[in-house]
Amino acid sequence: MKQVLKHTSSFRVRYADTDKMGVVYNGNYFAFFETGRTELMRNYGLLYTDVEKNGFMLPLVDCYVKYLSPAKYDDVLEINTEIVLENKAIIEFKYNIICGNTPIASGHTKHVFVKQGNMKAVRPPKIFLNIFKGTK
Repeated sequence: MKQVLKHTSSFRVRYADTDKMGVVYNGNYFAFFETGRTELMRNYGLLYTDVEKNGFMLPLVDCYVKYLSPAKYDDVLEINTEIVLENKAIIEFKYNIICGNTPIASGHTKHVFVKQGNMKAVRPPKIFLNIFKGTK
């Protein structure tokens, strides 16, 4: 059964985010994705540190970004993030970044929950699944 959570966060491009051409350096989009991911979880009442305190980690196993239009210094970007839960060990966050009405980038990151210590993959723990129920 698919369950979807969505959240939009804003981010103003800093000078440090740009390269010599005056556009956002390509690798920084993954940091923007992280902002979207953590803000989505925060919006639903779960901090990444809560996941760790419960003995789990969420390492990245796959990532992708498609660059659509350059973002520049001082642009305000909207990071639209969604997660689809499909009762699998791997969870996927999807991202769309826009500036005004201009699509800037889209992509995804895939993560797997692991137990701290042995780093063995596990299904998403209850503390994470509860955000889909609206409880913590």
